[in-house]
Amino acid sequence: MSDPLLVAAEAAIAEGSKSFALAARLFAPQERERATLLYAWCRHCDDIIDGQALGQGSVTHGGTPAERLAVLDRSTRTALRGQSSEMALPFAALARVAAETHMPERYPLDLIEGFRIDVEERPFRAFDDTLVYCYHVAGCVGVMMAIAMGVGRDDRATLDRACDLGIAFQLNNIARDVIEDAFNYRRYIPDDWLASVDLTPRNFAFPANRRQLARLVTRLVDTAELYEASARFGTPALPWRAAWAVLAAADIYGGIGRRVRDLGSPGLETRVSTTRSQKILAVARTLPQALSRASKWPVPGPSRAGLWSFPDSQL
Repeated sequence: MSDPLLVAAEAAIAEGSKSFALAARLFAPQERERATLLYAWCRHCDDIIDGQALGQGSVTHGGTPAERLAVLDRSTRTALRGQSSEMALPFAALARVAAETHMPERYPLDLIEGFRIDVEERPFRAFDDTLVYCYHVAGCVGVMMAIAMGVGRDDRATLDRACDLGIAFQLNNIARDVIEDAFNYRRYIPDDWLASVDLTPRNFAFPANRRQLARLVTRLVDTAELYEASARFGTPALPWRAAWAVLAAADIYGGIGRRVRDLGSPGLETRVSTTRSQKILAVARTLPQALSRASKWPVPGPSRAGLWSFPDSQL
């Protein structure tokens, strides 16, 4: 008998993220199920806030963004407490993963806080503001995924590495989408970075300023690579198939950022993506890495000094 939660979650992945869908196939069955269910909840929340369906188009959701955020917050807390047997599918998916893994509620709630940053249009004055945002919309997802893969919730060293990968993904997303975000009145490059190349929050996205903006995009991708490199030292703590999925995803998403960087100013004019064949090559390329991860990236790995770390208690 089919599992309606899993069927719905798999459909969300198939439509919402081709890269994640491919990487998810590499997981062992239980890890794949949990990752898929967790993704479905994350995707749903993101769509509700952005007024989209599976990350695409424009869909009318009831209420203002602040009102929708309040519903997400309330529904997420209800799911984490297992208080309703009639939850919407994405929240039931979260409830199942949280119950099976004993996931601390702070991490799902940290993601909700990331949506709050967008809804409240909080300013990005310095790069620490950008990194805090990256944690709340992606780093904490990396932590949750690690827990879904079997990492202990008290294994702070491995969870830090998982957070690093989420931050790397988001920095690459910011680099790729900087012009698209500007059209949607969002800007994640901080004021001090803009000032360093004589740009302002008002003019950074103007076509005449593409060369200066490309320099900041290069800086974003360079920083993403530091977090990506750190994250690899967490893979020995994962089952080998989970490690393969993580390494493949890192290769795919990191490759997008590197391509944007390599293209320079022209890379800002279109949304850079990867083809299916490029994704498959990434999967093949990372198999030997997964099998040799313990020797290639031995634990505990190099110091994370200089990298942002999520706080021990919820913000």
